[in-house]
Amino acid sequence: MGYYLSAEQLKQLRTYKYSGLDKSLISRYVLNPFWTWFVTLWPASVAPNTITFLGLCIVFLNFAILLWYDPLYRSEAGGASGPPNWVYFTWAAGLFWYQAFDAIDGKQARRTGMAGPLGEMFDHGCDAINTTLEVLLCAQALNLGRNWWTVASELATLANFYLTTWEEFHTGTLFLGYFSGPVEGILMIVGIYIITGLYGPSFWDTPLLTFLSLDKHPLATLLIPNKPLNESFMIFGALALLYNIVGAYWDVLLARRSRSQPILPPLLGLIPFLVTCALQLAWLWADEALLLQSGRFLPFVCAWGLQFAHQVGRMILAHVTKNAFPFWDWMWPWTLAMAVDANAPFLFGRSPLIQSTPLRADLIVLLTLLVSLIYYVRFCTLVIWDITDYLGIACFSVQKKDSEGTWVRAQMANGKKE
Repeated sequence: MGYYLSAEQLKQLRTYKYSGLDKSLISRYVLNPFWTWFVTLWPASVAPNTITFLGLCIVFLNFAILLWYDPLYRSEAGGASGPPNWVYFTWAAGLFWYQAFDAIDGKQARRTGMAGPLGEMFDHGCDAINTTLEVLLCAQALNLGRNWWTVASELATLANFYLTTWEEFHTGTLFLGYFSGPVEGILMIVGIYIITGLYGPSFWDTPLLTFLSLDKHPLATLLIPNKPLNESFMIFGALALLYNIVGAYWDVLLARRSRSQPILPPLLGLIPFLVTCALQLAWLWADEALLLQSGRFLPFVCAWGLQFAHQVGRMILAHVTKNAFPFWDWMWPWTLAMAVDANAPFLFGRSPLIQSTPLRADLIVLLTLLVSLIYYVRFCTLVIWDITDYLGIACFSVQKKDSEGTWVRAQMANGKKE
């Protein structure tokens, strides 16, 4: 029995074997050769999880720059004077290197004999954190700021990540299609940062047909709404989400049929995500909370992202330990209570009891962020302790326990020469 995992879950860790399929042509013919070379620059003494975490730290740095220049997340459209254009080039470079670091951690794990469920958990955890941070950074670059398009982007991006993890849980394989978030999606955002660096965030307010010089063409104006480029990008994202929903369920359907299992029960696994989104949107929708019109929006979305990371973290943990699908989330009662309180004027015809003043509303959102952070850090810490202790494998160093329980270089524990 571990700190977080049961004895049976710990036992299942030894049976885990990673399975992945990447159909991306860009990944296969362009990026993978680069990644294969890039990993050789790293000494065998650097642990794969260290590489993963360093990549996430680059994203943290990008996000810290956003906070420095626009702490209230107003964006240029909301009157913010920064960030300056050069910052977006650093965001582009940072995200590109995050992708590279994230791609080579598995290669480094195989080089050093450190591959296993710990790396799978750690990699997914960092990716889940990066997902929300990149939504906020990209929305800033697109000059969206605090509005419902940013919320829609968060919903779509989290849905894509959740579906990929849900698909892996039911099929046993991580599928990345011809167009996937970790490859083409990241490169597309890198391109957005570069364009914003060149022309500024207001460039994305240009109507689509005007940009294409089709705004005077009768047929084009009849068939295509002349939406701004940033909103058009959001619509494209919605279509990509629809494609991924169909693709994910098709892969799950094929896997279930191959094992002669019913095909409808896996759909129940989508309910936790829908419940979480419904609760967050209910709180966000409340006029009294003023989340979209104030500096509370940024910590609110960050708290949502942390809760999501915990949600998918538990799902991938259930996958590597062959455990039951995790349906319940202990943050639901908290979020429900805050959503009901914020919507008290609409529901009960009276003022909120908890978020009754702007200061209290500020404190509640910050407290939610803190609770979400503690909840997720506790989960990560306990799971890492359990896996490292049971498998005898270090998290941030290339070490394993030998037959006598002594920490040694992984190559020695694996019976290989240094």
